[in-house]
Amino acid sequence: MKKIIPILLCLFFLTDGVAYAHVLRVGARWQFQIIQAALNASLKGDTILVGPGIYKEKNIVVNKSLVLIGDHYPILDGEHQFEIISVKADNVTIKGFKLIHSAISSLVDIAGIKVYTRKGVTIANNILEGTFFGIYLEKSAGCLIENNKVTAYAKTDQQSGNGIHCWQCDSIRIIGNAITGHRDGIYFEFVTNSVIWRNKSINNSRYGLHFMFSHNDAYISNIFQSNNAGVSVMFSHTVKMFNNYFEDNWGDGCYGIFLKEITDSYILGNKFLRNTMGISMEGSNRVVVENNEFSKNGWALKVDASCLDDTIRRNNFLGNSFDISTNGTLVVNCFDHNYWDKYEGYDLNKDKIGDIPYHPVSMFSMIVAQNPTAMILFRSVMATLFDKIEKILPGITPEIVDRYPYMKALKI
Repeated sequence: MKKIIPILLCLFFLTDGVAYAHVLRVGARWQFQIIQAALNASLKGDTILVGPGIYKEKNIVVNKSLVLIGDHYPILDGEHQFEIISVKADNVTIKGFKLIHSAISSLVDIAGIKVYTRKGVTIANNILEGTFFGIYLEKSAGCLIENNKVTAYAKTDQQSGNGIHCWQCDSIRIIGNAITGHRDGIYFEFVTNSVIWRNKSINNSRYGLHFMFSHNDAYISNIFQSNNAGVSVMFSHTVKMFNNYFEDNWGDGCYGIFLKEITDSYILGNKFLRNTMGISMEGSNRVVVENNEFSKNGWALKVDASCLDDTIRRNNFLGNSFDISTNGTLVVNCFDHNYWDKYEGYDLNKDKIGDIPYHPVSMFSMIVAQNPTAMILFRSVMATLFDKIEKILPGITPEIVDRYPYMKALKI
């Protein structure tokens, strides 16, 4: 009998756990017509299934660990007055909703879905349109934001927040989302050990991606296209930037990536296509730029004199107006084994490496860097003359030299 009692107690607690995990339905034909009423009646571990329709419930607060699922994308309307969903419990899942018309505020960061200091939250397969901030994580960890479509229509930065915003977070996964029309598509500030993978951040009014004080993160296989300023990674270390596309970021002060005060980071396997600047680097140290393609940019790479111990190798430079530009005379960085389509050297020993070094900084690019209006002379006889002088007297330009230039473009 003594041996049977512990077994019976275990069975009781297991049965008790299953008994309280059930489905609550919301909709015209079900027991609940209001989502918040179902939330209030639910218990930890329950699933709330919301049927099709338009729900105007002001601010919906989720304060229990449960699953909230929309059937055929029910519409949650914030009526331009409210934050739509506020998550205030751990281990919450929100899937399958269309959220529209959150409030706009210059004092409070109002979002379509906002997570307040929580862990293990999943936000997936939702559509957000016309929200101030789209999805906002505050002091949260171990969360997943996946396959959401986040769109804003504001005409000024003051009327639009960021599409996916993370502040003081850790171990966040942002996967497969599409963000457009926001101020910054994705924003990280004080975020660590997190990954941004396979997202599309297009036509945002400022940055496609904005990093601030965020370390040990990676963004991989994303598309950043036609954003007003491109991508900015600032005051961070150990950032991995792999296999992304940076496309069509044109305009004054636009770039594929702007790096400022970055250390011990990697830019590998990316494509920089048709940007004003492919990469602009300021105060960036021990950064490896390898196996990237720079094609049809204004400037492929701008390296400020404050950059030290950076390595630029095995990249393709194709059809750029200027390949390399700098504002200093002494450059303490390594350039080697790149392919430069402007290289006019030869390979007598047939080892696929040019026999004479290549100086990628042209004299005319230095003039334009100091006097932008000189760009009017681009492709003129005068510009050609400057470049010929530089080849005869290479000491005129900064000592940036690729001593082992490839004769053919690399496969990247």
